[in-house]
Amino acid sequence: MQKLLCRAGRIATLTVVVGVIAAASTQAQVPVGDWRSFAADPASTKYSGLDQIPPDNVDRLEPVWTWDAAALDATTGQPPRGFRSTPIKVDDRLYVSTTLNLVAALDPATGALLWSFDPKAYDFETPTHGGLGSRGVAYWSDGADDERIVFATGGMQLLTLDPATGALVTDFGDGGYVDLTLGLGREIPREHYNQKSPPTMCGDTIVVGSIVNDLGLTRQMPPGHVRGYDVRTGAMKWIFHTIPQEGELGVETWEDGSWRYTGNTNVWSWMSCDEELGYVYLPLGTPSDDWYGGHRLGDNLFAESVVALDAETGHRIWHFQAVHHGVWDYDFPTAPNLVDIVVDGRPIKALAQTSKQAFTYVFDRVTGEPVWPIEERPVPASTVPGERLSPTQPFPTRPPPFDRQGVTIDDLLDFTPELRQEALDIVEDFVIGPLFTPPIVAGHDGKEGVIQLPGIVGGVNWPGGSVDPETGYLFVQSATYPWVTALEAPNPDESDLAYRFETWSRSPAGPRGLPLIKPPYARLTAIDLNRGDIAWQVPLGDGPREQVNAILGNGTDVGPLGWESMAAVNGNAPLVTRTLLFVNQGYTPDDPENPQLGVMRVFEKTTGELVLERPLHTSPRGAPMTYLHDGRQYLVFGVGGGDSTPGLRAYALAE
Repeated sequence: MQKLLCRAGRIATLTVVVGVIAAASTQAQVPVGDWRSFAADPASTKYSGLDQIPPDNVDRLEPVWTWDAAALDATTGQPPRGFRSTPIKVDDRLYVSTTLNLVAALDPATGALLWSFDPKAYDFETPTHGGLGSRGVAYWSDGADDERIVFATGGMQLLTLDPATGALVTDFGDGGYVDLTLGLGREIPREHYNQKSPPTMCGDTIVVGSIVNDLGLTRQMPPGHVRGYDVRTGAMKWIFHTIPQEGELGVETWEDGSWRYTGNTNVWSWMSCDEELGYVYLPLGTPSDDWYGGHRLGDNLFAESVVALDAETGHRIWHFQAVHHGVWDYDFPTAPNLVDIVVDGRPIKALAQTSKQAFTYVFDRVTGEPVWPIEERPVPASTVPGERLSPTQPFPTRPPPFDRQGVTIDDLLDFTPELRQEALDIVEDFVIGPLFTPPIVAGHDGKEGVIQLPGIVGGVNWPGGSVDPETGYLFVQSATYPWVTALEAPNPDESDLAYRFETWSRSPAGPRGLPLIKPPYARLTAIDLNRGDIAWQVPLGDGPREQVNAILGNGTDVGPLGWESMAAVNGNAPLVTRTLLFVNQGYTPDDPENPQLGVMRVFEKTTGELVLERPLHTSPRGAPMTYLHDGRQYLVFGVGGGDSTPGLRAYALAE
């Protein structure tokens, strides 16, 4: 029998859901013209029903206002930094957060500042992962007269604000604040935690994950447990142990009591919510250490899983583990997309979870049943002393992967025989193999490390995909970005780990400064979720097109190759409207005068035809959003590359 959701010795991933639940569209609760959540709506569709910008006039888009986030941050006396926030739009205001964790309300027509609030998150010790930063705020309303802006800071503060005035709601938590370092069951050093993604609102519950330091030197790291808080009082309603505790389901998958000290296994992205079901969906990450699991033998449930919880109680409804005992940093980096589809004539309330490994896992979001079979297939064993990997990993049978997986000789650069031979010579120093080829100790069998593809930025990363509820298409922007993984034994006076990752900035160099792997290096893919097939796929960006043309030297134009860089996908999510698909892309050109640039591209969403390409002269940072104000549709996104001012840029049709 084909092994799908579970196998002998594994925990079944479903609990029985009794009753038939008929749901309205996932779009029903967001007024057309608003953008009330980080990803448009609780379902994380990144979709808007606005149609004021069709293909025949999109070339009339022009900048209409900008907002300087650095100027607001400068009022704190702290040095301003980069910017990656996406605003939300509720009624007649935009709400946005800054890198220093101030919250601001803006006029949607002009970008003028209406109010700001400073929680002074910068007064805490420096958080992990590059200090403070924020991707946005959340909004809640009871549908009558009570509404809040909800925010979680890099100082691990949870707070709510009055949307009209920006005043702190002081009867929330302790004087207006909840300390998120408390209530996790272990003593938590604040410097190991951070919050960058906005909280997720599901009913009257604020659901928060966390960023946990994954560069630690010890076996003992903070856990990434997920918690639910009452939006009115700030009281903690529940905690879901992402690392099961004694007596809980899955604790036996953490052998030798490793559940007591292992950390991470966190939701560092935002989450999605089906408000009619009352379910919140968690995309969970890798346990510590990301690359070596000898101190946490077993499958390590609920790491690298999708988990559905009752948002009111925190009770687990169903779960699916996509990576058993992960050692590839294949955490789920983005929220799942919720969309209603029809497969073989059967309506399904679906959940589509994209991944770093370039899979799309599609489930019935009510029951957790996979829409198409997911098979357990054999994968390579580890050569690292003390490591014991799972002999199999789950492989979705549909849809097909949206990016390249694993490395073979046939994947190497081959524009000319000379380039191919240079690529062959380079890979002699490395291990190559299929998806889930495990890391090695540096120097094992004379090899420097394993060329892992997809690497640590995917596949897909935190911007995730968008879905069109009209067609059932899922749009994914991805990177073919290999990474060298190698382990080393740390100094025992500095660490009690047996092995740790050798370096955090290593992509394998290819021949003559070109990538090692064949193009495309970045892709835009449309997946038909009704059929489980790829509808279309195009390279995203020119990449080293001019360099390759010059090497060939025969007048041949190789065409767009896609940009091989983390900037190609980081921070930029597809935005789909009733009429078009908008995709921004940052890239790093070979020009020290312009270290970070970007392009706005607009596509016909059913065919992938490029409708518009426009240089931005800066790097797009935050995921784009759109809204309607006084009868005019606006397109807004964060910018801030090179010497340009970090903040927001708004576009609209020329009047």
